[in-house]
Amino acid sequence: MLEVEIKAKVEIEPMEKRLGELGAEFINRTHQKDVYFRHPCHDFKKSDEALRVRKVEDNYFLTYKGEKLDPETKTRKEIQIRAEKGVFNLLKNLGFSPIREVEKWRSLYQWKDLRIYLDEVKELGNFMELEGTSWKHKEKMFELLQKLGIEKRKLTRKSYLELLEESG
Repeated sequence: MLEVEIKAKVEIEPMEKRLGELGAEFINRTHQKDVYFRHPCHDFKKSDEALRVRKVEDNYFLTYKGEKLDPETKTRKEIQIRAEKGVFNLLKNLGFSPIREVEKWRSLYQWKDLRIYLDEVKELGNFMELEGTSWKHKEKMFELLQKLGIEKRKLTRKSYLELLEESG
């Protein structure tokens, strides 16, 4: 599946208010823990790929993210499968080792056919991610950014893992 994504650092409360004014529908709020892994024979950092296990409440998901495909967004190929807690042992036995954990509280909104996430990321701060599943969503995302008053220069193509590594 293709994941088209735009991310910006934001203040949560004003953004929630603005999303409500635009008619975005609040879906849910979840607590998520992501554990990112190092490949035993391949440098994901150099190839701009990622492998993670995400825990959402009592559910686990194994996700592979390919390299970024677009200079303006975080668009990349994404493969996600439902997993069990035992996936950690599977990865360890295959030689993968954990790099870092990213913990966040995530609120999901829906606006037209876009998903909007307001994330409170431990040790990083607050962010908004706009997400779609095809190239056609890119234009809608930039339209929504404009409606929300977010300038292009405030966007980042970096993952939370990359931002945490930069911050120390």
